[in-house]
Amino acid sequence: MSVEAALIAFVAAATLVTIAPGLDTALVLRTAAVEGPRDAGLAALGIICGCLAWGASVALGLGMLLAASQLAYDALKWAGCAYLLWLGVKLLWKPRSQLEFAGSGRAAGNWWARGFLNNLLNPKAGVFYVSFLPQFVPAHVAAGPFMLLLAVVHGLLCVLWYALLISATTPLKRWLQRQAVVRWIDRATGAVFVGFGVRLALDRR
Repeated sequence: MSVEAALIAFVAAATLVTIAPGLDTALVLRTAAVEGPRDAGLAALGIICGCLAWGASVALGLGMLLAASQLAYDALKWAGCAYLLWLGVKLLWKPRSQLEFAGSGRAAGNWWARGFLNNLLNPKAGVFYVSFLPQFVPAHVAAGPFMLLLAVVHGLLCVLWYALLISATTPLKRWLQRQAVVRWIDRATGAVFVGFGVRLALDRR
């Protein structure tokens, strides 16, 4: 796989993952609806910083590990394959019917820190990066720097998505609260995860 093909495949997959309803999306939408666009922007910026922190730590740690050990590569490969297949099958088998928007009253505080901690303290984010990023690293490039690049690309996708969420809070909130929409997004995301899990299982370094 060439660098260009890897980047195109990653952008396509990461875009779907980014728009899939989750804790971060709920936080941004809820903050925009209740606190206003400024605080929602700060929360979104905190979430993106959390993504970059996870991406950098995974890229630096895994980059050195994967470059040094075939055993580590194989162990990560099968762990990532199992995780992606489990997550994908779960989304396909039992998609959610709605996206919860916890809390209704206004709240004071540092919204950047809330967004940052919301993402950084979510272990699923770390597991996702560990499982997802290595699949898009071409065999002939250094793993660490390329995974860091992928994390930055994901961060830019998040910037675009959260800007759209904040600028169109009411219609998007209503859209994401429709059962059919949430189920469709979950099932589409599940299919992507299963596909990448199978691809990872068939990969030969």
